[in-house]
Amino acid sequence: MGQATSTHGHILGDPSVPNPDAQDQDFTSVIPDGCLALIFQRLTHDDRNNCLLVCRRWLVVEGQNRRRLALNASSRVTVHLPSIFTRFDSLTDLSLHCSRTSISIYDHALILISQRCHNLSRLKLRRCREVSAVGILALAQNCKSLRVFSCTSCTFGDKGMAALLNNCSSLEELSVKRLCGIKHGEGDEPINPSVAGSRLRSIKLKKLYNGHCFSRLVTESKNLTMLKISSCLGNWDGILHNAVSKNKVFKEIHLKKLQVSDAALMAISRCPSLEVFHLAKAPDFSNEGISAIARKCKLLRKLHIDGFRSNRIGDSAVMAIAESSTNLVKLVLVGVSLSSESLTAIASSCKKLETLALCASRTIGDHEISCVAARCTALRKLCIKRCRVTDTGIEAVANGCPNLVKIKVEKCRGVSRGVVELLREKRGSLIVDLYVDEAQAKMVRAKVFAILFVFTFYAILLLRNYLL
Repeated sequence: MGQATSTHGHILGDPSVPNPDAQDQDFTSVIPDGCLALIFQRLTHDDRNNCLLVCRRWLVVEGQNRRRLALNASSRVTVHLPSIFTRFDSLTDLSLHCSRTSISIYDHALILISQRCHNLSRLKLRRCREVSAVGILALAQNCKSLRVFSCTSCTFGDKGMAALLNNCSSLEELSVKRLCGIKHGEGDEPINPSVAGSRLRSIKLKKLYNGHCFSRLVTESKNLTMLKISSCLGNWDGILHNAVSKNKVFKEIHLKKLQVSDAALMAISRCPSLEVFHLAKAPDFSNEGISAIARKCKLLRKLHIDGFRSNRIGDSAVMAIAESSTNLVKLVLVGVSLSSESLTAIASSCKKLETLALCASRTIGDHEISCVAARCTALRKLCIKRCRVTDTGIEAVANGCPNLVKIKVEKCRGVSRGVVELLREKRGSLIVDLYVDEAQAKMVRAKVFAILFVFTFYAILLLRNYLL
């Protein structure tokens, strides 16, 4: 930290020289501001806030070197914004959250923030319902280095989104959830990527009533690598087909609660660089679509398939995954009817598999789990949920899977809490997360008690009649 001379001529930190006034000295005064800021960055949130109460210098240094800030975005905060951003003048990451029952900040407050935070690169707006397209336009014009923008439950609509995309040439990630104020009729034009389309890498759309107004943004952003669409109404087969035909660099695609069929999956299979694919709760796809993705996307590392209780996904899709997806690191199968043969094929072919989740399958029992335990030597995390597995299958896991770090068992009727002690005895370092549905267990115990009561009652009657 350097040296400093005390008032008595002693060298700071020299234990050989006595210093009677050592208790009254501030040894931190010789620490440079840059070193002090690095120390603050390594502290926890609570410890950092406690340090702000020590002295004015620490307060100033911490504020000048803070890069991230989460702020209550209610209208009552507006009067304090000048003093807040005078202290925090180096922010690059800002989150503005407003509660459900409060009135959020207005456009003039967002304009003030954009004028004070020229280096802002990440902004998150949540429930800022009073902000309109005027505030978004000022934000986009003042914050030229904005790279990540996220909004949830806002009302600036398609005009605000167009203002953002027309002025933010540095935008790389866009996340939109429950955006209100979108007018997408026959005479309205969809949202265009404009100047932001050249650098846009990630788009996340969730819970949008008029999600199709973002169709041109999805299809004409030619450098997209990640696309997440969840709970958006309408048929998305055509949009996904057009997006993939114009863009071959997709690496991640997440589709959840979406109306897509095998036509969309066939189009996605033409992405040679696809590494992560997540498909959940879309009841219109089948084995053919999953098999096409597995056979053509050779770089696939993470795969999540949720059959959504449709019983359409079975052995043929799983066998295609086992034959072609040899680079799989993570595999999640929910509601998939697979047999021991297909699961054995997965365990034998996917030598790099580290995470496996088997959920809500009526065909997975102790024999299938024993196949996994015997063959998945690289497995580190195993999740079993709502399957016909008993303590015998869990014991097989304890004897196999040498690299297993964590096992999670949830809502499996045949698994008891006593198996946890067995796992700890055999694999002391193994993290065991066992969840038993208490309500269901009570129901089972009640049924057993009722059966025993009826059996005992009739046995007593028969015995009484026999004795009489």
